[in-house]
Amino acid sequence: MRPRPPAMRTKRRYILARILPYGVQVDQKQMYFAVIEAATSLFGDAAVGLAQPAVVFCEGGYVVVRCRRGAENDIAVALATVTSVADERIALRTVATSGTIHALRRRMKPSRRHSGDEEVKIGETYFAVYRYPRQKVDLVEKGIKHQKSLFFTEADLEER
Repeated sequence: MRPRPPAMRTKRRYILARILPYGVQVDQKQMYFAVIEAATSLFGDAAVGLAQPAVVFCEGGYVVVRCRRGAENDIAVALATVTSVADERIALRTVATSGTIHALRRRMKPSRRHSGDEEVKIGETYFAVYRYPRQKVDLVEKGIKHQKSLFFTEADLEER
């Protein structure tokens, strides 16, 4: 009788997604629950069980999700349907898919707020201006109570 060959390890894929809006802090466990809920609502329990999605880490405005090879497209679709995590409104945008976390870390770019020194007045309200890459601009209401955020582009700000 021939000895059995060793069992092959299942191949994994890692999906890098950006968390929007910039600067939102998300708990890894809550992100996992949101991803599982989104995938289950799209594909059902059996398909999600076979895909084995797991959140590897959430940091620096990015999330890395692990899944079995062949299921990465389905999980990427599910990530696009996530709209909130623990009552925090977010969106996930898939950046890349790879066979290693190391390759994805090289694709992660730090998202830095560009100073809030600039100020703009809309109506009777003053807002601090935060500029981001790709002409994105956040306006955060100045004051202590009831902070309100507005999201603009460079073109919108020039019209004011």
